[in-house]
Amino acid sequence: LALARERGYSPQLVQRLQQLMQQGHSVLYRTPPVRWRRALEFLVADFPMLVRSQARSMWVALAMFAVPALACFAVVQLYPDSVHLLMDNSQIAEMERMYDPAADRLGRDSGTDWMMFGYYIMNNISIALRTFASGLLAGLGTLLVLLFNGVTIGAVAGHLQQIGHGDPFWRFVVGHAAFELTAIVIAGGAGLQLGMKLLAPGRRRRIDALVEGGRIGARLCLGVAFMLLLAAFVEAFWSSIAQIPAWAKYSVAGVLWAGVLLWLWRGGRGGERAD
Repeated sequence: LALARERGYSPQLVQRLQQLMQQGHSVLYRTPPVRWRRALEFLVADFPMLVRSQARSMWVALAMFAVPALACFAVVQLYPDSVHLLMDNSQIAEMERMYDPAADRLGRDSGTDWMMFGYYIMNNISIALRTFASGLLAGLGTLLVLLFNGVTIGAVAGHLQQIGHGDPFWRFVVGHAAFELTAIVIAGGAGLQLGMKLLAPGRRRRIDALVEGGRIGARLCLGVAFMLLLAAFVEAFWSSIAQIPAWAKYSVAGVLWAGVLLWLWRGGRGGERAD
């Protein structure tokens, strides 16, 4: 526009360039729109595709979490006193009180639903971020966090089942476990791939490989945070209701588990984006 004015070009051209300049200014400095559609695309397609792209790390994380949990559950069933080697007496007493079959609420002693909703969000997301970030310790930190959580959950479940508190425990955890446990495993996979980038950068500089692993992990943690938000909502407003019969709890849990697994398995397949 300045050049056209300086050289005395035709008024029609100057006017056209003036219009283009004004339109470009409006586009450049306008408030960016809220990108809800892009966020939805990420959750529906990009996130499950990204999880599948890191399948090796995800399977290792699942094994490091599930195998200790199942092993501790079986050991406590066979040797009940072994739970005292894994948990102290105050923790055991608290678990027994929280899942007492005579309690009015499952999984907690007190607190409103909204207060517990906030607590669950903070607690669960802090565990997930710790699981991911500890991958910077060459992946060993992530492995230890997964192992510790698996041992703890297995010991608690085994002890409550052994003393006859299994029914309230399973009715409480079965609903939100689809989101919560899967999210912790994904966070573990994100941490393990970060550790592998540090240990085996390939032909790239170690810092470049680590930056790439951090970007992948950050995107995975966005999806994990969304899953844990849903888990906290279910845990606060559904899981703790003792009056709901077991068949209803297990039916809803079956639908949630099927939905989560189908989402991670099929989400984004056939789409144009693979990055």
